[in-house]
Amino acid sequence: MNLMKKIVLSLMAAGMLVAVMLETASAQMDHGGHAMGMTAPATDSASAQAYKAAMDEMHKAMLAIEYSGDADVDFARGMIPHHQAAIDMAKVQIEHGKNPEMRKLAEAVIAAQEAEIKEMEAWLAANPVK
Repeated sequence: MNLMKKIVLSLMAAGMLVAVMLETASAQMDHGGHAMGMTAPATDSASAQAYKAAMDEMHKAMLAIEYSGDADVDFARGMIPHHQAAIDMAKVQIEHGKNPEMRKLAEAVIAAQEAEIKEMEAWLAANPVK
């Protein structure tokens, strides 16, 4: 996969994260008097809960990273859980989403991020911290 395609897919994944965060923030805003008690908040949906779980797992994994002081190693160690979160969120989209374009994008994100995780893991194995 060429660099430009990787960059575009990474930006699209980041865009998905921002969209989820904005949707969550919007759903949490007070809409006083609007169908009070009629429906569950959007943040209670199965997809919102799954997105939150993916983000929580990513933050937990990223906070557990042992920094080596080697910028290359630390970059790979940090990006692996970040990419895994993108995969997990894309799987939520495939499970709960309905839009064919977003499903196709989610499939592309999974393929790209899995390949990049393998690449970083191989690089880390070949480049142990000294």
